[in-house]
Amino acid sequence: MTADSLAWLLLCRTVRFGDTDAAGVMHFHQLLRWCHEAYEESLERFGVSAAEVFPTPGHVPAVALPIVHCSADFLAPLACGDPLAIQLEPRRLDPGSFEVLYSFRSSERDVARGLTRHLAICADSRQRCPLPEPINRWLEASSLGQGIQPL
Repeated sequence: MTADSLAWLLLCRTVRFGDTDAAGVMHFHQLLRWCHEAYEESLERFGVSAAEVFPTPGHVPAVALPIVHCSADFLAPLACGDPLAIQLEPRRLDPGSFEVLYSFRSSERDVARGLTRHLAICADSRQRCPLPEPINRWLEASSLGQGIQPL
C-alpha cells in the first residue's frame, strides 16, 4: 500500500490551546470530538459528501447513522503544539452497522485510542435498516486498502 492510498484513512492535526485544560494538557472530551472530525474528513477525502450521510438544511438523508457506543483510552498526555496523526480503521459489523477504530500517535508514540460504533436507522421510522451505499463503498474500500475511489 502506498502513502497516497492511505491519505483518506490517516489524518493529521496539531493540538491547539483551546484543546487543552488549565493544566495545559488535552482535555478528555477532545478525543471523541477528534474521532468524529476524523471520520467526517475521511468520508470527505474518499468522495462522500456530508449531505449524503449527515442531516443538512434542505437535505435530510433517508438513513441516519447515530453513534450507539463509543470509548476512549488515554495512553499519554498531549500538550498545545503537539503534532497528532489519527489512523482510522473502519469495519463493517453487519449489514446495518459499522465501527471505526482510531489510533492516535504523536512524535512516534501511541497517545490514545478511540472507538465509535454506528447503527443505520431509517430517518423517518427510526427503525434499523441497511447502511447507505456511500458508507458501504467507504467500508469496502477501507477493507481492501484502496485509495480514493470515484463515486
